[in-house]
Amino acid sequence: MQQSNHTVFVLIKKKDILEDLLINSNIPYHNILPGGRKNSKLGISIGLLKQTLRLFIFTLKKRPVLLIGSTFPIAVVGKILGIRSLVFNEDDVDVIQDFAKLCYPLISNIVAPEVCSAGKWEYKKISYKGYHELAYLHPNNFTPDKKIAEKYIRVDEPYFLLRFSDFNAYHDEGKRGISADMCNSIIKILKPRGNVYISSEKVLEKNLEKYRIIINPLDMHHILAFAKIFIGDSQTMAAEAGVLGIPFIRYNDFVGRLSYLDELENKYTLGYGFKTDLESEVYDKINYLLELENIDAEWKTKQKKMLADKIDPNDFYLSIINGQVKKA
Repeated sequence: MQQSNHTVFVLIKKKDILEDLLINSNIPYHNILPGGRKNSKLGISIGLLKQTLRLFIFTLKKRPVLLIGSTFPIAVVGKILGIRSLVFNEDDVDVIQDFAKLCYPLISNIVAPEVCSAGKWEYKKISYKGYHELAYLHPNNFTPDKKIAEKYIRVDEPYFLLRFSDFNAYHDEGKRGISADMCNSIIKILKPRGNVYISSEKVLEKNLEKYRIIINPLDMHHILAFAKIFIGDSQTMAAEAGVLGIPFIRYNDFVGRLSYLDELENKYTLGYGFKTDLESEVYDKINYLLELENIDAEWKTKQKKMLADKIDPNDFYLSIINGQVKKA
């Protein structure tokens, strides 16, 4: 892929909707782990070894001047071949301890929001006032389109979007989110006030399948942007709802451990996070939000405050990639 006078090679592993996004966006790519990986510790280790070897071979052939990504292999290959490497991340170091121990000593720099902790590798961190999600959802980069959302749902009727993760990443082991029983209880509260749609990575119970919505990944944010409330156990979609000015409720075992979401929840009050021993409080908060009279205007005001404090990260990212911003 040619951008200006740079040649960009996109390498991926098969994960979630990533490949679909690239195909639908007409972005050429190379899949270095087409079969994906098993979710066991052994499967993850074998997958990392395969990715590292294939990335090494590809890099030897193409000889890029910079490696960019969010995975451990770029740190290894960059170190071995003497190529500058950047890992983009917004998880605090204590949440991704194994990844950090493997990757951070070898990586050239860590690019992360200023609120995100890099621990003892803070000296390698290039920080910015923003979130990853603003790179594609800042008003400079994204305008919600009702016509796109209307391809899937009735936008003229109030609706709520629920999202369930399958928690299969290496750092998700033992973590919990919204159960089927809890989902049924949430739907019971929401249904009298609007339509309910579910986006899910995992298999749903039979009685919940009727709420599932199948969406082109490129269109998801247009649907999220017009929802009355987002409820889920997904970190990323909670943050996406927040930066779009949509009230969100996040329920999982990561609550209180991710600084960028803590900031969206506590400083800007764009959403609410609940640990998995606080199920009843989730229902109370849903009822609270449903009773707010001017919720749309109130959340847009909160969103404006957040946006005034943050940057559109894209120019900053480009300045790092072009070598204009460096850190020893």
